[in-house]
This record gives sequence, structure tokens and C-alpha cells, in this order.
Amino acid sequence: MSAALFPPAYLERRSHYRAFMEKHVIPSERALEREDDAALELVAALQEKARTTGLWAPHMPPEAGGTGDGFLYYACMNEEIGRSFWAQLVFGCQAPDAGNAEILHLYGTPEQKERFLEPLVAGRVRSFFSMTEPDVAGSDPTTLRTRAVRDGDEWVIDGHKWFSSGADGAAFAIVFAITDPEAESHRRGSMIIVPVDTPGVDIVGPISVMGHSGRAWNTHCEVRYTGVRTPVANTLGERGDAFRIAQKRLGPGRIHHVMRWLGQMQRAFDLMCSYALEREAFGGPLADKQTVQNWIADSAAQIQACRLLTMDAARKIDDGSEARVEVSLLKFFAAQALNDVIDRAIQVHGARGLTDATPLARMAMHARAGRIYDGPDEVHRMVVARRILKGYAAGDGWRFG
Repeated sequence: MSAALFPPAYLERRSHYRAFMEKHVIPSERALEREDDAALELVAALQEKARTTGLWAPHMPPEAGGTGDGFLYYACMNEEIGRSFWAQLVFGCQAPDAGNAEILHLYGTPEQKERFLEPLVAGRVRSFFSMTEPDVAGSDPTTLRTRAVRDGDEWVIDGHKWFSSGADGAAFAIVFAITDPEAESHRRGSMIIVPVDTPGVDIVGPISVMGHSGRAWNTHCEVRYTGVRTPVANTLGERGDAFRIAQKRLGPGRIHHVMRWLGQMQRAFDLMCSYALEREAFGGPLADKQTVQNWIADSAAQIQACRLLTMDAARKIDDGSEARVEVSLLKFFAAQALNDVIDRAIQVHGARGLTDATPLARMAMHARAGRIYDGPDEVHRMVVARRILKGYAAGDGWRFG
């Protein structure tokens, strides 16, 4: 089936990622999960191996310092990269840096690219995307309250953000701030690059998520901006472009998540099937039980549906489409599939599935967040339904494909 979805060159390239994963990343997971100083040193060593083997930054084109070749290529690679939570960091394509690199590549000035994009793609620094706020609904960015007021050649930023992923130890933020509160709702905000060492930037600290606070890249932080002065020259794109840039970032960002989920689903599926054949109960292997067989069949169907939806959306994006319906449809469908497949795998493993003896418990923790970040399921369902109904209301209907 993969041969029909991807060119042979992509599959050959993917085999190199698989070999690297099996030799270096999967055996290192336990050590990486400790998130101590030794783990950070191990990440750096693995990143250097990825660079020297030509596997670095597969999400970015060569002219931006990466090794990528478009969305379909990246989707193909992520069926391997996504199998481990840590692999995206090892290969330099981790969220939120991947999305930040893309918008810096698309909208950054030459000076911004030299100062921020080049070291980001090279892996010398990390960044974070500062948009979500605790006092307003994250699903409705028209309600954001963080303000940036122009004072000469500087923006003065005041506001309160949270779930700024990866802010711990990051070098700079891309901040969504309201610069024109009286403008039309989707022209009120601007994207502003803010170095973290700017006076007034306070990384309050990581938020505990399902009992896990994390460290460095693997954090979701609360951030306060108090009288933060940053040059107007650090505006990304034009003043008032924040909503447009956010959509340009979040659309690809959503499909990036789903690409990684394909690897997570397939790994959980492998664990489920292998354990079902090994474990015996009530006179025979679990694989002989009809309920378990149903779980395996349902999981196979969901995984393959997600693969095909992902490749369809990736091709359309490569062809120049924003594929908004396809991405929204894929985001909510794949988020549920991811949770379903991992949950079935845990159920097959029984109590063992809740322990650290397998990666399933940690996978489940991360999977649940997938139904919320980058737009909750309900919003994506609404987007899909509204666009389809708009076509019918205009007499055009809706065509699949």
C-alpha cells in the first residue's frame, strides 16, 4: 500500500529514518524520559548523529537549511519519526519550532531570517509560539487581550499567555498581540518576534499537564509580558497580519501533528497485535478472542483511513491549496482515531498497559491533548460542516476528491 502512496525515492529515504530510529532513538527512550541533565546531553548527541547522517530538519527545504521535499515527503518520513515522541526533537522537526520556522521562512525579512530562522533550523536555539491566553477561549483568537502599543520604533507589549509550549529555555517567542483593537476583528493582531532576554519577559514556569510538568522543550509554560519593548522591525509580516499568519502556521501545524500521530498509531497497533498473540487467557491467546479481533480490525481501518486522508491533504498543500476542509476533517478524525487505537492497545495489555513497561501510558497522555490543541474537535467539525453547507446553499453541492 505504501508503494502506491509514495514515490520509491521517498520509501528509500524513509528506510534510513527507520534504521536510525531502531538503532538510536527507540533504545534511548527510557533515558530521554528522565528529562535530567544526562537526557539533555543525550538529545544533543543524537541530534548531531542525525545531522551527520543527513536526516536533519526534514520539514524544511534545503534553501532554508533543511533536507525536506514538501508535505507528502514529510508525511512519508513521519510514519517512522512519529513512532517515538522524542524523535521529532532528535531530527530537529519538533513543534512548535517547525511551525515557527515555516512562517519565518514565508514572511520573515532577510534580517529576521538571518537572526532567528537560521539558528532555529540549525538547532542552535529553540523558540515558542505565544498565542493562547488563560482568560479567553483559545478556540476564538478574536478575543485575545495581549496588547502591543507602538511607541516610536518600538512595540510595548503587555499581556498574559499560557500553554506556550517549549518556552522553558527558548531563545525567542513569536507573540500574537493586539495592535489595532478598533480594526476589523481579523485585522486587529500582529505577530511580533520577542527575544526571551528582553526586559519584562517572564517565563513563569511550566504548567503541570496530567501530572507532568516536563523540562525544556517538553513544557507548556505560563508567560507574562510587562512593558516589553521590542523593535517594530521585529514584526513578522505586515501589521494586522496575525490572523492570516496564524492560519498559515496552524494549518500545516495540524497536519504535522497528524503525520506524527500516524507513527504513534502504528506503534500502538504493533504492540497490541504482538501482545495479543503472546498473552494467553481462558485457554488460548488473546488473539483468538472475537473482541480483540474486532479491536484489531477497527484499528487497522482507522489507521489506513488516516493515512489516506493525510496523504490527500499533503498532496493538495504541495499543489498550492490551503486544503482547509481537508486539514480540519483530518485533524478531528485522526485525533479520535489516535485515542481509540492507543486505548485498545492498553486494554489488550491490561494493567501492564498503564505502567512504564510499555510506551502506551505516555502515548495516551499525549494523545488526549490532541483533541484540544491547534483547535478542538468541535471547532474543526464546525469548520467542515459550514464549508460543505455553504457549497450546497450556493447550489454547487460538495464533491469528494
